[in-house]
Amino acid sequence: MSPSKPSATPTSIHQRSPRELAITWADGVESVFDVRALRLACGCASCVDEWTGDERIDADSVPEDVRPVSIESVGRYAIQIHWSDDHSTGIYPFERLRELGTPAAPAKPGD
Repeated sequence: MSPSKPSATPTSIHQRSPRELAITWADGVESVFDVRALRLACGCASCVDEWTGDERIDADSVPEDVRPVSIESVGRYAIQIHWSDDHSTGIYPFERLRELGTPAAPAKPGD
């Protein structure tokens, strides 16, 4: 797989708060993800039917306090998150993360 577009290339990935993961992209935009919503957006074959695209994941089976335990790079195009609920088969391509992310509110003067 080829490298991501510059706008979908992260320069920083960090836990912003207990419930938020933040990615700063090469163009300076920061996307913020609710960690449980990110876990529920997993696109692996266990969570999404490969043939139909139907979701297989039962949201009720994902703990409210799920969190990333570790994050690993997958080439130059994605990350793999190991979750506190022992799920770790999903790969999150940078371009998909860029689409899913909510841009962080700009800092206010004096912050």
